[in-house]
Amino acid sequence: MRQQPSFRRMAVPENLVRAGLLLVCYAGLGSSVLLAQDPPAADPKAQPAAPQTTSNDKKPGDSPATPQTEVLTRDSSTTFKVRVNLVLVRVVVRDEHDNIVGNLKKEDFQLFDNRKPQTISTFSVETPLTHVVPVITASDRADGEPQPAPNLPQRFVSLLFDDLHLSMTDAVTVRTAGEKILDALAPSDRVGVYTTSGQVTEEFTADRELLKRAMDRIIARPVAGDGYPDCPDISYYQANLIQNQNDTQALAVATTDALQCAYNGDQRMITAAASMARSKASQALSIGDSSTEYTYSHLDAALRRLAGMPGQRKMVFISPGFLLSTLIAERSDAIDRATKAGIVIDTLDARALYSPDVNGDIGNPQHDSSNTAGFKSSYRVATQFAQSEILADFASGTGGTYFHNRNDLDVGLRNSIAAPSTTYLLGFSPQNLKLNGSFHTLKVTLSGKQKYSVQARRGYYAPRTLKNPEENAKEEIQEAVFSQEEIRDLQVDLQTQFFRKDASQAHLSVLAHVDLKAIKFKKVEDRNDDDLTLATVIFDENGNFVAGGEKILEMKLRDATLERLDRSGITVKSSFDVKPGNYLVRLVVRDKEGEQMAARNGAVAIPY
Repeated sequence: MRQQPSFRRMAVPENLVRAGLLLVCYAGLGSSVLLAQDPPAADPKAQPAAPQTTSNDKKPGDSPATPQTEVLTRDSSTTFKVRVNLVLVRVVVRDEHDNIVGNLKKEDFQLFDNRKPQTISTFSVETPLTHVVPVITASDRADGEPQPAPNLPQRFVSLLFDDLHLSMTDAVTVRTAGEKILDALAPSDRVGVYTTSGQVTEEFTADRELLKRAMDRIIARPVAGDGYPDCPDISYYQANLIQNQNDTQALAVATTDALQCAYNGDQRMITAAASMARSKASQALSIGDSSTEYTYSHLDAALRRLAGMPGQRKMVFISPGFLLSTLIAERSDAIDRATKAGIVIDTLDARALYSPDVNGDIGNPQHDSSNTAGFKSSYRVATQFAQSEILADFASGTGGTYFHNRNDLDVGLRNSIAAPSTTYLLGFSPQNLKLNGSFHTLKVTLSGKQKYSVQARRGYYAPRTLKNPEENAKEEIQEAVFSQEEIRDLQVDLQTQFFRKDASQAHLSVLAHVDLKAIKFKKVEDRNDDDLTLATVIFDENGNFVAGGEKILEMKLRDATLERLDRSGITVKSSFDVKPGNYLVRLVVRDKEGEQMAARNGAVAIPY
């Protein structure tokens, strides 16, 4: 028997090892634990072994070494959500010719939080091949013929059209550009179409015809406004100056407009005109803020939907941009959510190539008086520049690209859908972080490579509370479940088996064989304690969640049992009822004491 360290595995009794005893019964989602020398061979013709129900309560007279006292399995709630104290910074580096640089190392980067240098604790290099699913097809046809590997998705692209801010002309332009790029998508790409109004939704699919029909429905859908000038006519930008920044000049311009359009220039009504100007400014600000809030709301919904897809994730935000007003925190929240979920946001300025238009939209002619025309023109020019800020921030904050001032929007869309050849993901844990919700500025630089440009997020907001270790563990598992990255802290092998009940139903079993040698058990008296959490999730061929379960394997192993299991390992079997089809299986295993993880992917093709 090998020397036991202070942290060790639990032991399973010899009679349990020999018998390969089933510990948990089937109940919709079935799970069993088998202790054996080798993982069981897949036999699609065999019926599942009859489960044996056992009690987890020790009874008087039981032997001290019983299965119940050494290995227990229990269900855990299936709430499949990165540590709040780990800040992730996605970085894209380009040379002087705008080519992406892909040969950098961790030591090439310097990271600053509020101008203070930080230690980069995690570093990874991501390429399109990073997210390719290693297909493990362990299921066979009942007649023994090999089943072709299914074409499962590897990349998910969310096309979010900002129809709340698009003009009708821009809507036609971006709709046409979007339809042009559909034929260029790879077979493993899944695309979803969404809008900030919520009026158009097409979930992730490979069906090009469905996507084209969804894009055909993209039109301008402003929150309010009928195209006719109001009295006084106050833009969202001007209203923000009046209401939020107490700009006396902007108020004077609005008052002069009100005096002319409502009172025919009668100076005796200047007080009434000023009151009307303030009222209209409040109304214009409310409408503009509502439009921005709707945009953020549906952007957030699209990010959450995309974050739940098992693979590489990209969002393309097609918009003319919008003003931030006082809704600043929402921008950072969106960038934080995208970065933590591994989502890159590319932005396309729907206005394409444009020059500042001092006269405004030709489809909505202005009726400015000679006294205010100059001021109003300057506000329109400032608005057009200010709208671009949010697009630039979304792109730079997530490592994406901001495509603007070009008329070939189809080229921009095609480039956006294609993943960057190389991105870097830096992680650091802020020291002495105050839980006050304050904004922290971030800066990433390169050592000795001044000719390279660095694209990274600009900052983050500190949390207001810290999660406990149990909540952190759940979030780590959930994050791993919805990615396709392989994690190999622990040695875990994945197998699948199925048998068809009838033409419409099949029974799918997922077997996880865990090698215990790398697990760090905690020695408690004569036992070796640790818990294994095993999360198994089934996704369909479009990446939609089909079924899933989470199991806790509680081990309190005697030394003799641990020695045997070091050689044999443990196999955990989970079962699901599914329809025939192609499925992606995602398995995540995490141990409690060592906080080590493993994650594997498998592909299953169940013929009809």
